[in-house]
Amino acid sequence: MSDISSLGDLTGKRVLVRSDLNVPLDGTTITDDGRIRASVPTIKQLSDAGARVVVTAHLGRPGGSPDPKYSLQPVAARLSELLGRPVAFATDTVGASATETVAALADGEVAVLENVRFNDGETSKDDDVRGSFADQLAQLADAFVSDGFGVVHRKQASVYDVALRLPSAMGGLVAAEVDVLRRLTEHPERPYVVVLGGSKVSDKLGVIDNLIDKADKLLIGGGMVFTFLKAQGHEVGKSLLEDDQLDTCTRYLSEAADRGVEILLPTDVVVDTAFPSGDREPQPSVVPASGIPADALGLDIGPESGEAFAAALRDARTVFWNGPMGVFEVDAFAEGTRAVAQALTEVTSSGGLSVVGGGDSAAAVRKLGFDEAAFGHISTGGGASLEFLEGKELPGIAVLERD
Repeated sequence: MSDISSLGDLTGKRVLVRSDLNVPLDGTTITDDGRIRASVPTIKQLSDAGARVVVTAHLGRPGGSPDPKYSLQPVAARLSELLGRPVAFATDTVGASATETVAALADGEVAVLENVRFNDGETSKDDDVRGSFADQLAQLADAFVSDGFGVVHRKQASVYDVALRLPSAMGGLVAAEVDVLRRLTEHPERPYVVVLGGSKVSDKLGVIDNLIDKADKLLIGGGMVFTFLKAQGHEVGKSLLEDDQLDTCTRYLSEAADRGVEILLPTDVVVDTAFPSGDREPQPSVVPASGIPADALGLDIGPESGEAFAAALRDARTVFWNGPMGVFEVDAFAEGTRAVAQALTEVTSSGGLSVVGGGDSAAAVRKLGFDEAAFGHISTGGGASLEFLEGKELPGIAVLERD
């Protein structure tokens, strides 16, 4: 696995860095800059080494053509603040502005190219179309550094194809992610607990399949838990339910029992009669998980379950958490997620490894006011983390590890 040092002396070299700067925006206001902050160390390392740093990234899903609401200009401005130095911005990715902006860079200077997904070649399934776009990107640089872990599970031009065309290396962020995820899958220190939440069982099938014989305990909350509860014979009211996954949940419960793996489901649930919206105040109530009223839907694990989940994590030496326990964006349904996050900080403080698996889990940690340093690792790539833990090959990693 090649790191940045393998690229040699970078003074005066143009280095194309694929970062993950896909942050949430409210208009042009960044509402969570976690991914930008995570990208800074590698960009700064290259800049300090005298490289002419050319950052490429995507934001949202603009569909292969320019769309002002997905512009990276606000991101470039925030990156400049975090780096404490000017950051140039090109108004296209491989056109005249990009060419001129890169040509004007001096040693140690940084530029951000406009959203790479404004070009349909970035995400094309056609190897030739994608490769043609990668050729244009590669002309802007002398070397390539892959540092956007959130996209390494995608076979896309700026992630995969450019690495075939330039001397390439893994950035510090990606290297750290891979190291942590291998610790979760190869030789985890025990007890090993996996906490899964989020809306759908179907999103987590591969992870459960791959970890059910590796973990000592599986704790399940979020919207996906109601399919498990229904599989146990409980009524779930208007809660989120995947009828086509009932047999799968039944199988998981049976397999876990056979393997001696404990699956912990909530015993109480916070419900309301409607999903939270801006035009009504939440009306939460706590009910037994086995007694959800027909007119109610579950929106968080209950306080008893929060305590039970925290207790199950207390002696863990390794924890992987992906997916909130409820609708954490609303205070009335955030306490289950808070209980899990707090328990993970205690795993860290006692010397264990706690890993927050990106996506909504990482957003929840920040929204709920936790110090990110209190966790062993906060992943920047929810989907990539899950696919790694499913045992899948990630194209953006495989291309860097090829002989």
